Amino acid sequence: MDKFWIKYLPKSLRAKIEGRDYLQNVVTNTGWQLAEKVSRVAVGLIVGVWLARYLGPDQFGIFNYALAFAALFSPFASLGLEDIVVRNIVRDPSRKDETLGTAFLLSLTGGVASFVIACIAIWGLRSDDPLSQVLVAIIAAGAIFQSFDVIETWFHSQVQAKYSVFARSAAFFSCSVIKVALIVTGQPLVTFAWVAFFEVILGASGLIIAYLSQRKKLWDWRFSGKNAVSLLKDSWPLLFSGIVIIIYMRIDQVMLGEIVGTEEVGIYSVAVRLAEVWMFIPMAIFWSVYPAIIEAGRTSETLMFDRMQQLYNLMVLLAYAAAIPMTLLSHWLVGTLFGEAYVRAGLMLVFLVWANVFTSLDIARSAYLSSMNWTKIHFVTVLLGAVLNIGLNIFLIPRFGGNGAAFASLFSYWFAAHGSCFLFKPLFKTGNMMTRALLFPKIW
Repeated sequence: MDKFWIKYLPKSLRAKIEGRDYLQNVVTNTGWQLAEKVSRVAVGLIVGVWLARYLGPDQFGIFNYALAFAALFSPFASLGLEDIVVRNIVRDPSRKDETLGTAFLLSLTGGVASFVIACIAIWGLRSDDPLSQVLVAIIAAGAIFQSFDVIETWFHSQVQAKYSVFARSAAFFSCSVIKVALIVTGQPLVTFAWVAFFEVILGASGLIIAYLSQRKKLWDWRFSGKNAVSLLKDSWPLLFSGIVIIIYMRIDQVMLGEIVGTEEVGIYSVAVRLAEVWMFIPMAIFWSVYPAIIEAGRTSETLMFDRMQQLYNLMVLLAYAAAIPMTLLSHWLVGTLFGEAYVRAGLMLVFLVWANVFTSLDIARSAYLSSMNWTKIHFVTVLLGAVLNIGLNIFLIPRFGGNGAAFASLFSYWFAAHGSCFLFKPLFKTGNMMTRALLFPKIW
């Protein structure tokens, strides 16, 4: 039933894909994720535009400042375990209950730590701003329930995205309806933070239901101290990489709020929202091909590099397909959707949408680095990118505001994904492959 689409393909293409079960699973899995993300982006953009117009740049800026601030501590909720859990289940399916149980308890502990640290940090930074404290506390509390995201790693390992798609879609669309109701009835800003928290709880509930529907049992999960040590040993570079990635992806909004003010954050957040509209595509592709990259690495180095080159090419082609039209239409798009109050976000959008080219490449490269267990190299590259981003923000934001923050993101994203490859000998070939993709992204 999941592969009904095959009969609609041209005969020549159908002949090539019939009998190749894994390839069919990858295409089907990607299709489920793309369908969910497209509908999510469409609804999210409509509701987001409505919310931005309703709140205005200042309050919209406060809300996005709180979201960005809470996000700085969100990596503690996952501890960088996602890729490692998928890899371990693919390699040893017989130990999946031990792997999932251990990862769940570790993530639950990390989620509680994330919430506590975020609350302490916002209180220390903005002790005279009770609204920001309340918003951050409500949003950050969702990290506790993100521990159930380990269920999604199981579905990823089985290339069965549709189950997690159903769970997350139900939560998202329910909360989108609630947001519309809050806007129509003129509710205050803090209620939207509660909706963000409620969406995490609904998503976790949906994942549990989806897992149980597959005749899997949560009570079969078991914790192993030895496995915990092994998971943390492999994941700690990914944890710190996640922290650094969040810093260099969200620190711009926090720094804008502290240096320029929340109104500039509101305008900049509009550019961020439009630029990130397309980022579901590389993530959907990544989770669909990641198990295949792992298998290729176990079979042949040549096969792995062939698949990685195709992945880099595909990521760049898709990024170009989004960046070029968005560049040409940026000012018109911002003004039409969000109104004159946000029109300055047009140039910011141009910088950020081209930054997505390198974000896509970084997502693709992480599949190779994780499969090779070179997570420490990944950590160093994103750390250098984060340091560069913060330094550029300090210099550019006081002079150019949101435009300076957007350019800092573009340059630092390029360096973290592509430029840094030429600093490490094991990544020279990867850097050359990315260059080839950027100059001539051919899919064969």
